[in-house]
Amino acid sequence: MKSFASLLLALAIGAGPAADALAASSLHHTKATAKSAKAAKAAKKAGKKAIAAAPARPAIDYDGEAVNFSDWQAVRDFEDDIVARNGFERAQVEDVIKRARFIDSAVQLVKPAPPGKPKNWQAYSDRFIEPIRINAGVRFWNENADLLARAEATYGVPAEIIVGILGVETIYGRDTGRFRVVDVLTTLAFAYPETPNRADRMAFFRSELEHTLLLAHKENIDPFSLLGSFAGAVGMPQFMPGNILKYGVDFDGDGIVDLRGSAADAIGSVANFLVEHGWDRNNTGPAVFPANVAPSLAWQGLLGGLEARYRPGELDGAGVATRTALPDGRLYGLVDLQNGADPTEYWVANANFFAITKYNRSYFYAMSVVELGRAVRLARGI
Repeated sequence: MKSFASLLLALAIGAGPAADALAASSLHHTKATAKSAKAAKAAKKAGKKAIAAAPARPAIDYDGEAVNFSDWQAVRDFEDDIVARNGFERAQVEDVIKRARFIDSAVQLVKPAPPGKPKNWQAYSDRFIEPIRINAGVRFWNENADLLARAEATYGVPAEIIVGILGVETIYGRDTGRFRVVDVLTTLAFAYPETPNRADRMAFFRSELEHTLLLAHKENIDPFSLLGSFAGAVGMPQFMPGNILKYGVDFDGDGIVDLRGSAADAIGSVANFLVEHGWDRNNTGPAVFPANVAPSLAWQGLLGGLEARYRPGELDGAGVATRTALPDGRLYGLVDLQNGADPTEYWVANANFFAITKYNRSYFYAMSVVELGRAVRLARGI
């Protein structure tokens, strides 16, 4: 552990953590297709000027407040635990934890949204299927076409899905977060706001804090050099430290997994994550199919969950009709995209769509990835 120890010693003296067109072809002849095509056309007209029109960031306290976390009994117990489990020296861990700062803005940002506001898919998607991300996506795809093709050949994940994820997450590395990961993870691990799932969330962030120290040791980096989101997600694809260790790929072959500076590693890691969460490379058909539901409401029992569980006959029997025939031999799920006071959109999705929801547990998120990737492809003229 000499390399890790030397980093911690430095801290102690003041030195500074998915191109397959078929994957989105379910959007043909639908409102989503029209929207994607319209957005792509707008993106072409907007050109480079769109990038300069990005909204200003709100004022956020990234620096936080100096506290001595090691005075807290729960922190001392955590230090004992990870020292025993990983073989760290106690002083090494303490040198990091003592320098962590309390980030109140992270606490505020993880609080649940106020109840009562209806979900609105159109409003949500308008944030992501827009000229800034589409133009940036075209540039990113053009610059990394060989890498995206190699990832598609290696993992079976279409380039447009990878492009969609990276665009939704960080606009292709443009906004990867400015919080020190050690600070936000320590704060959320021990001062998570009062919510029904507080204990589970604190346990999660404690695990991620431990993974951050393991990652710093593995990659021989200063743990405080890791910057990320208010929840500790890192780099172009916004992986949590544990996911970097588990799913990160050295796709450029330089011996390290660098999701902050290597587009190759970000591309390979996103593809690998999706495969490890159920992406089926043999399912080359559409990921989602527009659907209509019957007035009988029997289909309501099919809603919910993040996996494909139903055969086409079961969907049909419950009153779910797709505009194109579903391929046999596969399972599907029913997805509802609520639109506030406007009618809800219904879609039938296969396992590949639900693999995207493992990246972010949201139908809105997964559909925005599909639509953005498609819009970028259309803007490229493919």
